[in-house]
Amino acid sequence: MQKHIFNIHDVILFMTVAECILLVIFQAILPVKNQLANRLLSLFLVSIAITSACILVLWNDDVVLFNLFDETLLPYFLVIAQLLKGPLLLLYVISLTEDAFRFTRRHLAHLVPMTIAVLWLLVFQLDSSDLRFKTIGQTETERQIANSVWHFIKIMPFFYALAAVNRVRLYRIGLHNQYSNFSPTEPTWLNMLSLGFLFTWSFSIFVHVIANTVALGEPQISDLFGITENYIIFILINALFINSVVHTHKLLTTKPEVTKDKIDEKLTDSAIQKVQLGMEVQKLFLKQNLNIDEFSKRINLPVKEVSAVINKHYGTNFFEFMNSYRVEEAKRLLGDAQHADMTVMDVLLHAGFNSKSAFHRFFNRLVGMSPTEFRKQKLHPEKANA
Repeated sequence: MQKHIFNIHDVILFMTVAECILLVIFQAILPVKNQLANRLLSLFLVSIAITSACILVLWNDDVVLFNLFDETLLPYFLVIAQLLKGPLLLLYVISLTEDAFRFTRRHLAHLVPMTIAVLWLLVFQLDSSDLRFKTIGQTETERQIANSVWHFIKIMPFFYALAAVNRVRLYRIGLHNQYSNFSPTEPTWLNMLSLGFLFTWSFSIFVHVIANTVALGEPQISDLFGITENYIIFILINALFINSVVHTHKLLTTKPEVTKDKIDEKLTDSAIQKVQLGMEVQKLFLKQNLNIDEFSKRINLPVKEVSAVINKHYGTNFFEFMNSYRVEEAKRLLGDAQHADMTVMDVLLHAGFNSKSAFHRFFNRLVGMSPTEFRKQKLHPEKANA
């Protein structure tokens, strides 16, 4: 009778590898706006593919490539892929949620865990048999040394997933505060993706704990949980594939509020006046994190009418409208000698901004110079012209 190399659980691992590779190819051939994010996603998928392939070779004795890889190189591939997927997920999320994201030297810090694990393998000369706990004559100390590798590579991705979830949470809050109307589909998907891997990597830690618990550490139980983890990853990769097909061309495109042509409300003088009073008398723009819902309540005008006034009468959106007033307030403070002791940070907070990067971006765009240069020009024109 012919022996089957793969069982259904191994097929799931193999399909995960295949789908990750297909997704990488898919990302490469489709035009996208954010090339950096696209590359990070591709590297993230490659890391998952390598991890799944290494797990397949490590635990299935019938899957053999060549001896040097199977016994010596495999642990290094497994450790590197496992410890890169967390940083890659986080950087992918950051690249989509941060304006003009660029790599800097500080990002090299994400390579530290991987470097530590690789050095650990080298120092103790751990091979695949050690990681499978099948080394002949393996002592308890040697077993603990090998197990420490598993502890490390299971725990680290979890913390990165937590950071990714928090990053998406802050991004959604920022969108809600800055825009009166935005498409929630893409941020929601990004949130589901980060939460999905947070759950998966949390479950991975749980499986590892089960496998190391004396009371429950029977092979059948730990194998069952380990197999379940592989299925969860497979489901996530399938969800990512479907999302890529459906939403590739509009990934995280936040749409400013636009009044539909068919909605042709007549702007009343009363509505315009209420908006003006809210800005020029009540100075509601000074309130940080003000959104259109709260603004409409403060001036006693329906959100629909507020949006219509800002879009049609002022020709902009709520976010731009608020920040234009905030920039004017910042200009007043920076150009006033009585407020010369205020730092730029004090000024931006007093003017209603809650983000240093947003303040500098809007100020430079609307004024044509930095806040520091503007203050110097207003308070010390002789030095500015020197």
